[in-house]
Amino acid sequence: MGGPGVLETVARIIELGGGSGQAARVAALRADFEARTGAFAPEDAWFEERSRAFWIDAVTRGQFGREVGASLDVAERRWLEPLERAHRGLFRTEHGRLVDVWSGVVLAPGVIDEASRAELDAASGQLFDARIVGCDDPPVVALLPGAVFHPRQATAAIEPVLVAARAAELAVDETLDRLLVMERVLRSLSRVKAAYAYRADALLAAPAGAAGRQSEKRLA
Repeated sequence: MGGPGVLETVARIIELGGGSGQAARVAALRADFEARTGAFAPEDAWFEERSRAFWIDAVTRGQFGREVGASLDVAERRWLEPLERAHRGLFRTEHGRLVDVWSGVVLAPGVIDEASRAELDAASGQLFDARIVGCDDPPVVALLPGAVFHPRQATAAIEPVLVAARAAELAVDETLDRLLVMERVLRSLSRVKAAYAYRADALLAAPAGAAGRQSEKRLA
């Protein structure tokens, strides 16, 4: 597979998503993402991080590349299926590899952008929600940008949440989306401990949208 690599293709798809002709579709994808993972706005300290996570969700799970496929060249379009099959996991770093604590799979991505590499170097003791793309032709294992790193103090609290999610037979996407809600709650309520935000009984709670913002203000 010649031409642009997967990270360049992702960047191109996101760039095309900024066009006015895609505004309605992007708004719908973002509304769905926020419904699953919690609202975010420019005034939030986590806005840039959640924006990156949204776009990677749109490119992979949301198959947004199909919406702008006519503007991609042949080499870029060949990355669409691998992107849509991207492996999403809750990872930790271990001896230079990424261990998915949900599925147990161990991956060693060879393609990582510089910003993501810097995040990984600082991620000791943290769990993070990320997507890995694999391709056989050419052989590529790439870590997509847009990972969300859960705080170190939440690592111990996350384990019983995962146990409860497995007991409830939740799918990986649903489980990790719920953890993103919990991460947002923890960052929104500065005076609470991680164990308050990351709770097994919060797995079925509603994401913190507009109504959730008012609840957070009352609890803060």
